[in-house]
Amino acid sequence: MDKDKIDKKEHILDVAEKVFSELGFDGASTRTISGEAGVNMAMLNYYFGSKEGLFLAVFNRKISTFRNLLQNIGSDDTTTSWDKIEKYIDLYVQRVVNNNCFQKMLYQELTMQRRGDLADQISSILMANVSELKKIIQEGIDKGEFNKSVDIELVIATIYGTKNFIVNTPQLTSAMLGFDIQDDKILEEVLKPRIEVYMKKLLRAYLVNEHDNTNK
Repeated sequence: MDKDKIDKKEHILDVAEKVFSELGFDGASTRTISGEAGVNMAMLNYYFGSKEGLFLAVFNRKISTFRNLLQNIGSDDTTTSWDKIEKYIDLYVQRVVNNNCFQKMLYQELTMQRRGDLADQISSILMANVSELKKIIQEGIDKGEFNKSVDIELVIATIYGTKNFIVNTPQLTSAMLGFDIQDDKILEEVLKPRIEVYMKKLLRAYLVNEHDNTNK
């Protein structure tokens, strides 16, 4: 695919992500997306086939990119398992907070509790990333760096749950924290570092085996 076609496809995905986040899957239409993207319906259908195909392409683009980064972290044999968790937290907070549009779309879809092929495919895409994080934690347990009693699934739920509360309830979170989390400057200089420090302290206290001198 030549550069012009790639650029056009990426542009459509950018617009689709914005429209889906604002209107949800049910409220958005391919006609609205094609109109805002400045392309005809034939081009949109050629690239993505249907609204479902376009929706999944938006998900896949964001999630697969993050998965590649996770795989790079997990395959680095020069670092400890805790170092990998720290890198994951830095990467996760950076990408999640900087992609509010996509995160809003993701949260809307997950709370719809859909059934059927679309829901199954979305879950499959997301679970591929969950699996990469599980591998990192399991590696730490197997090497004796992390406690054997670690509940891997609840660690992952804690990470995702913290993000969901902060990112998807901005009015409540702003009132609780005492500053506007939708202010880009505050987001970058105050909230992101605070989340990173909190998550690292919390997970280190729970994960790291206190008898492993390499992690002290």
